[in-house]
Amino acid sequence: MNFHYDYLIVGAGLFGATFAYYARLAGKRCLVIDKRPHAGGNVYCENLEGINVHKYGAHIFHTSDKKVWDFVNSIVEFNRYTNSPIANYKGKLYNLPFNMNTFYQIWGVTTPAEAIAKIETQKAEAIARMKADGVNKPRNLEEQALILIGRDIYEILIKGYTEKQWGRRCTDLPAFIINRLPVRLVFDNNYFNALYQGIPMGGYTKMVENLLDGIEVRLNTDYLENKKELDALAKKVVYTGPIDAYFDYELGHLEYRSVRFETETLDKPNFQGNAAVNYTDKETPWTRIIEHKWFEFGKDENGEDLPKTIISREYSSEWKPGEEPYYPVNNAKNGALYVRYKEMAEKENKVIFGGRLGEYKYYDMDQVILAVLDLCEKEFNQIK
Repeated sequence: MNFHYDYLIVGAGLFGATFAYYARLAGKRCLVIDKRPHAGGNVYCENLEGINVHKYGAHIFHTSDKKVWDFVNSIVEFNRYTNSPIANYKGKLYNLPFNMNTFYQIWGVTTPAEAIAKIETQKAEAIARMKADGVNKPRNLEEQALILIGRDIYEILIKGYTEKQWGRRCTDLPAFIINRLPVRLVFDNNYFNALYQGIPMGGYTKMVENLLDGIEVRLNTDYLENKKELDALAKKVVYTGPIDAYFDYELGHLEYRSVRFETETLDKPNFQGNAAVNYTDKETPWTRIIEHKWFEFGKDENGEDLPKTIISREYSSEWKPGEEPYYPVNNAKNGALYVRYKEMAEKENKVIFGGRLGEYKYYDMDQVILAVLDLCEKEFNQIK
């Protein structure tokens, strides 16, 4: 059978676009399709008022892998943005992640020794309460957080935010969601420990456009609705959509958390003075507010100050079929269901399942690229 393409790539997000880029370098003919009216997947940025708006939520690229960092910078130039979110708890502001600035704001301590003493005292109190209940290990997320960081930080910075994010009480969430809570005994508000981080200059849309340069792309194209005719076009399919949708939910739906955005343009130059402010009390309905212009320091492409600003309030919600899936719900039930779908996927000889939805796992962006590099090695021995 004569195929017009070597690969049909379903999904023009970061996974699909990066695979297409390397496949083209290897001399492969690719067709990339996406059901949305734009490429980029969830990293897509829409330029409004000269501001690159992260339409599907904030994305900050970070990695400690120099090979990955060199690769993305060969595609597009990155700026020096450093993620330093602020927490707003009932009108009071705290630095994130938990560091000496945070401990000073909560307790007034000024030395690492004082901070450690506070944390250890509260951890000991939590462990004592569990032992009094005849419990040796945390039964839920709340107990896990209390023995890791103590009550004050848990109550101010973790509890309300987490309950909004997951739509469940912390006492009803599994302990393994928080394996560890990093504590920094230095005055450092850099959220990531990664060696490299930044935002593509011109936004992620420019990065994806550069990855897909010279590759045929069809938008507004639903693969699952036109599967038979699209499959006939290529030797292999790289599928980055939801794995359960591929099999028409034969075994049932995998569960996700979804996010709803309320975005507005404000006729003022500055709303909150920071790209990300998390609202950690449970009374505020949104989880955070993103002010997009600060990802690129409030400047337009010519380095001029932007007169307006754009903000997005984020609301976490239960996912329902037909809505945009964001975060896999990693519990025993969904894990077991995914294993069964994965077994079905392994029998699809000409289909490669990849990415956040295709593999039902949370991926940081650098992990997406590393996964593509591994796939390229297997497919055409190009990446060493």
